[in-house]
Amino acid sequence: MSAIAYSVTATLPDEATAREYIEWLEDGHIDRVIEGGAHSGMIVRVVDPAAPIRVETRYIFSTRARFDDYVRTAAPALRADGLKRFPPSRGITFERRAGVVL
Repeated sequence: MSAIAYSVTATLPDEATAREYIEWLEDGHIDRVIEGGAHSGMIVRVVDPAAPIRVETRYIFSTRARFDDYVRTAAPALRADGLKRFPPSRGITFERRAGVVL
């Protein structure tokens, strides 16, 4: 079975919001995704291109079944929490991608 790479890219309006978002990720959000089934997680500050400000969070799930279970069980509450803290009204957008690790 192939592992699944899952990424969430946040586009943020300014440095203060980026710092707040990264702090939230470091203060438990990534740990909760791992508790929900991910094998690992990391934060990447996109530097090329430098604008707009983007932060990508990358996760690896050991199997598609683990990823699907995460999406079904843990993700809804985690996504709701993220949108509550970082709503579109603050100028923040999110993009999600999933793919098979080769």
